[in-house]
Amino acid sequence: MKRKKALVALAGQPNSGKSTVFNALTGASQHVANYPGVTVEKMTGSYRHDGAKVEVVDLPGTYSLTSYSLEERVSRDFLLHEKPSLVVNVADASNLKRNLYLTFQLLELEIPVVVDLNMMDVAERRDIEIDTKELSRQLGAAVVPTAIKTGRGKKKLLESIHVASRSKQVCEPFRIDYGSMESFLSEVEERVSAETAIAASYPSRWLAVKLMEGDSEARRLARKHLLGPDEILAFVEEKRKEFESKHAEKPEKHIAFRRYQVADTISKSALKRQTVVSSQFLSDKADRFICNRFLGPVILVGVIYLLYYLSIVQGYNLTNYTWPLLAKLRSLTESILPNPGFIEEPVIRALTLWFVDSINALLNYVPIFFILFGLIAILEDSGYMPRMAFILDRLFQRFGLHGQSTLPMVLGGIYVGGCAVPAVMSCKGIPDEKARMATILTIPMLNCLAKVPLYVLLINIYFAQHKGLAMFFISTVTLLMVLPMAKILTHTVLKDKESAPFIMEMPPYHVPTIRGVLGRAVQRVWLFIRKIITIVAAIAIILFVLLLFPGLSDERKVYYSTQKDHATAKFYKKVEGNPYAEHVQGKNLMALVIYWDKYKKAKMTAKGKEAARAINKKFKEENPVFFKIVQPKKDKDAKKVTRAFKKVFSARKKLLREIKKEKIDNSFLGRLGQAMVPFTQWAGFNWRVNVSLLASFAAKESSVATLGALYQQEEEGESLEKRMEKGEEGFTPLHGLALMLFMALYPPCVATSIMIKVQTGQIRWLIFSMIVPTVLGIFVATLVFSGGNLLGLSGLQAMFAFYGLALATTIGTGFVKNR
Repeated sequence: MKRKKALVALAGQPNSGKSTVFNALTGASQHVANYPGVTVEKMTGSYRHDGAKVEVVDLPGTYSLTSYSLEERVSRDFLLHEKPSLVVNVADASNLKRNLYLTFQLLELEIPVVVDLNMMDVAERRDIEIDTKELSRQLGAAVVPTAIKTGRGKKKLLESIHVASRSKQVCEPFRIDYGSMESFLSEVEERVSAETAIAASYPSRWLAVKLMEGDSEARRLARKHLLGPDEILAFVEEKRKEFESKHAEKPEKHIAFRRYQVADTISKSALKRQTVVSSQFLSDKADRFICNRFLGPVILVGVIYLLYYLSIVQGYNLTNYTWPLLAKLRSLTESILPNPGFIEEPVIRALTLWFVDSINALLNYVPIFFILFGLIAILEDSGYMPRMAFILDRLFQRFGLHGQSTLPMVLGGIYVGGCAVPAVMSCKGIPDEKARMATILTIPMLNCLAKVPLYVLLINIYFAQHKGLAMFFISTVTLLMVLPMAKILTHTVLKDKESAPFIMEMPPYHVPTIRGVLGRAVQRVWLFIRKIITIVAAIAIILFVLLLFPGLSDERKVYYSTQKDHATAKFYKKVEGNPYAEHVQGKNLMALVIYWDKYKKAKMTAKGKEAARAINKKFKEENPVFFKIVQPKKDKDAKKVTRAFKKVFSARKKLLREIKKEKIDNSFLGRLGQAMVPFTQWAGFNWRVNVSLLASFAAKESSVATLGALYQQEEEGESLEKRMEKGEEGFTPLHGLALMLFMALYPPCVATSIMIKVQTGQIRWLIFSMIVPTVLGIFVATLVFSGGNLLGLSGLQAMFAFYGLALATTIGTGFVKNR
């Protein structure tokens, strides 16, 4: 039947540039990095060529099409059941022999194949020349040389796809000579071919090979489609044993060996080396040091520390320039809102300013995130990520984890600044079920992006002299908590899960491009901003409502109204008989308050004498009488009014603070926060901290956003650090340290919880992931705060002590043998 549109599958080994080819063909912007395993699920896109629509499916990178890993199963199932018009096999030209292993398996499926010989630029730098015509002849498929990253060969690839996907010519099926197994294969194929139902759906030769391999999916298909499956499967099993007995070799091992032999033969016939290749490429030479058993971990720690120093320490310096801009945004918003009364504030004004304060508290960290994401992109594109996995695999294995746990952990925030949602999603690629579950359950304990604002806030307040050290502590101590926890999980609740070995390819080092690094940084910062203006903003509004109601009682309203009348009466009495008194009567008093406030704010942001003069001129023109009161100079009457006004202005600010505090204390959320104090006081948390932590259940960014709104600014341009420091004068670095550690172990947010449910398939693991971190977090925070106070430790001393304890626990559990 003729297809209305061509369905093209992209298949290739990890790190062959498959995602780059997908983006080039479809114009998509799928994440591309210089490490394997980026594509875990199928990605779809489309394009038009010569008037025809082509749908492209990017399959997960895989080394073969067996039932061993999830990537292999996803790719093979699509090819078998979706019946694409064509498979574009993206192969790394610089590693032809290894890539042909997958090519053979694709050809054996008897689906039309176009081989995209990608990364020709890398091959040429290695002095490798490939005879693509000879390769095409041997494979019986079109071979297109490309360097798709630079656009080279794209046009020819498009044309080849177009021609091959519409060709009606039936090609001779590609066959590998399996030597001594051929007679066995013929017998199995003959039995399978006799079954018309399965022979019509799947190539009988391919099915015979897979059955001889002992492939579980092939056996499942046989059971589903064959009329007498038990008899045929028993026959296949008999042939497998007969082959093993006769040749002293397992059938699956023989099949793999023959494929590598044929790959070696074909690659040798197609490869033309122009010069003798050096035995050691630059990447290999660099890996001698970078992946060294002893030097590698030292370099890794240095890289992480540099990452934090540049992003956190230097990035924070940039906020000195961005914060005034955010303060101006608040002033601008304030100027267009309804004016406040003496002690009354319109709800729309209060809500809008609460919203702006919540958002500004997080937007202030954008410069830090931009640098952090840029540096992570450099590590990804350079090829350092898989080296990191290689270095950490030795470590992870000791704790029941897997080398392929590295990518989820990097995504989750092993560097600081990840996101648990894609991290949990990427756990699909871990073939070891026990390690996969342990990784899923411990990832939320790493430092996702949402936790960073609170870290930065607390470090700048309580560890300002040791910013780099404190950030290094919180970044690495989470791993020291995650590893023992993973070990405990794999020895207890996960002990009956299956295990599998670690396999990961080391790609050559690449020099990152400025465009790629900036693009990645901007993309991730935008994701952060988008989350702020959606989820966090929604939470901010809900919190506002919970803090607004039930509000003041009628009795207290009368009390504050009396206080207001007393303050204004005192003012009027002092200015009685003054020529300016008639200008500040009734509503004019509040008009003067607003005028005064605006003038002071404008003067604070003025830079230079010229700007100050311009502001004076503007305000003088706006209201000459008020200006006289604001700037009395030698006018004695105006000076008397100014002195009296300053007192009533201060009395108003005091009343507003008291009203706000009483409203929050009596609010629904305030009461809940206070009710939690008996349980959290040993961890050093007061009710405000409790409220901010409650707000974090939906999204952790809300912790800082809530604090930003709870500690409202009293002066123009006042940062959250200063506001919180002033609002919590009794807080010490121990408070800050305990809160940071609790946030590090904070339960997963709503989105991550849903993903845990999806990936584990069971609600009990979701509940488990919520309860265990909460209990552990309270325990750790209490240990640090109460223990530190009991021992008389400073914040820095407690930090070192806890780090030593976590390190000792990690080393101790690392020596416990895996089951």
